[in-house]
Amino acid sequence: MNTKLIIATLGLASVLSFGASAAVHQVNTDQAQSLQSMGSISVTEMSGSPMDVRQALAAKAEKAGASSYRVTELSSGDHWHATAELYK
Repeated sequence: MNTKLIIATLGLASVLSFGASAAVHQVNTDQAQSLQSMGSISVTEMSGSPMDVRQALAAKAEKAGASSYRVTELSSGDHWHATAELYK
């Protein structure tokens, strides 16, 4: 019984995480050619990893109503900084 509960919980968690990440997705330059630009965003992370920056960009893009984004700048030093173009 406990195993079934764990499997069901993991299945639900994977569906929810897929749904959250499917809302906004990253595109490359070729894919962006057929999309309509709607501005740009930037994020600065004082610490973390490139994945943290990607998640922050996706969250900002989703909040702005974009369906896709393309990273146009990514730099690191004392902190991470990224800029992305948003698309409908």
